[in-house]
Amino acid sequence: MTNLFDRGMHMPINKLLLTTALSLGLALPTLAANVAPGDTLADNQDYTYWLLDAIKSMDPQINTDVEGSGVLRSLFEGLYDEDQEGALVPGVALNHDLSDDKTVYTFHLRDNAKWSNGDPVTAQDFVYAWKRLADPATASEYAWYIELMQVKNAAAVIAGEVPVDDLGVKAVDDHTFEVTIDAPLPYFPKMLTHASTFPVNQKVIEANGDKWTEAGTLVGNGAYILKEHVLGEKVVMEPNPNYWDNEHTIIQTVTALTINDQNAALTRYLAGELDRVEIPAGQYPRLKAEYPDQAVSVPQSCSYIYMFNLDEAKGPEALKDVRVRKALSYAIDRDIIVDKILQGGQWPSYNWTHHSTEGFQLPDIDYSHWTQAERDAKALELMKEAGYGPDKPLDLTLNYNTSESHKKIAIAVQQFWKKIGVNLTLNNMEWKVHTDKMQNQDFDIARYAWCGDYNEASTYLDLFTSYSGHNNGKFFSPDYDKLMKDSKTAEDPNPMYTAAEQILADQMPMAPIYQYTKVEMIKPDMRGMSLNNLMQNWYIKDMYRVAN
Repeated sequence: MTNLFDRGMHMPINKLLLTTALSLGLALPTLAANVAPGDTLADNQDYTYWLLDAIKSMDPQINTDVEGSGVLRSLFEGLYDEDQEGALVPGVALNHDLSDDKTVYTFHLRDNAKWSNGDPVTAQDFVYAWKRLADPATASEYAWYIELMQVKNAAAVIAGEVPVDDLGVKAVDDHTFEVTIDAPLPYFPKMLTHASTFPVNQKVIEANGDKWTEAGTLVGNGAYILKEHVLGEKVVMEPNPNYWDNEHTIIQTVTALTINDQNAALTRYLAGELDRVEIPAGQYPRLKAEYPDQAVSVPQSCSYIYMFNLDEAKGPEALKDVRVRKALSYAIDRDIIVDKILQGGQWPSYNWTHHSTEGFQLPDIDYSHWTQAERDAKALELMKEAGYGPDKPLDLTLNYNTSESHKKIAIAVQQFWKKIGVNLTLNNMEWKVHTDKMQNQDFDIARYAWCGDYNEASTYLDLFTSYSGHNNGKFFSPDYDKLMKDSKTAEDPNPMYTAAEQILADQMPMAPIYQYTKVEMIKPDMRGMSLNNLMQNWYIKDMYRVAN
């Protein structure tokens, strides 16, 4: 039987032509909730969906999590959006020009874009937001992103070596935004759909300080406005009447409910309280049989790992031994996790970058070809060499955030590692505490996942560089850094990406476990969910409900 989530499936990608059209200034159709021929709209155009964790920040330059990004794509709009297949389409920018040396991007902004308070959206709003992202005073965990974008002087600004005003961005006029980058970067336009690059309203931020993101105060330029935000409970949004394409916004009230218990969330979905929810581990086959038009599993550009703390001062001494790290990775039976626990079409993973990433070439990783018995035997051998084993156990602690799936995987890994002489203590905590501990290197091993910010391998591989804002395990390799820095100016960076993955396999700063699929229940009357976009970036303004 062929399923949507067969492991050989790759997402359809047609980005090159659209990106080329944008760079040449050609007109493209705008993205909106255009009702498909034959669809009749339902009377009810409200939408309620599930969040696992609280949204830590509604600030585009501060937010770091995937769920928060989903909300921000409704409250704000960047230069470009993505269509249902993941291709670039105009947002605030209608198109851009590229200089002959491919280092100066000139974005032409639409003249009808407005903030939710009625102010016009201008090039200066982008200048302010991008400088704010790079400014050390903002202390953004995503400051490194603007450095990855190769924006001129970004690294020096972030380091505090030059003034923020030296950043390579400027407003030529109200509707012309110019960006200078250090070297040609073919995927630069793809990076502009990330929330950290969205504009923010300087006047509102300066008038309200940290309170500017509160409901009733937040001013955005997206299709929706924030009506209510109860931290850890719910987010409520309604259409922004000042949005340039508001006439095509169909969904009227959007409610996101935070429910930490995935089984409880599923129960509420089945009771009709939610329109979209993640399927708990192991339940996809049953739900697909019972609700074939509601249960879906499609590829998603995310990788699930256990990150090792290699910090010189705070990391466990045992984890500084690569033999121990390799043994821990080898002993994880990924087939059991994917086929017996998750059962949602996920891929067992022996590397970091999602295998469906455009242009990515996976290296030949030796242990991926071994049987699990061979991996276990090698793990025991390495542990013995390092001075550990069943007769001399190693004590470690695993931190993971609240989720039934994370818990089941952690319990399984606890048993896998016990066989090679590891006593693993499981430490469950809420998302904010978990991320705070990771950022402070207050962990031995931590459950971690990374979802691509754009469809190119560097979105994964840059994370393990020494200059990354998310290298919480403090893995440092001069050879790895050099590969990733050289890749920015390479005509074809893919061989360097392959070599970088090989270094990760050799040094094992983390244990890869699986690569994602998006496994969900979605009400059958919903349309415009962007399920064919590998990045799974969705926009509520594209969605609508059909009549039964």
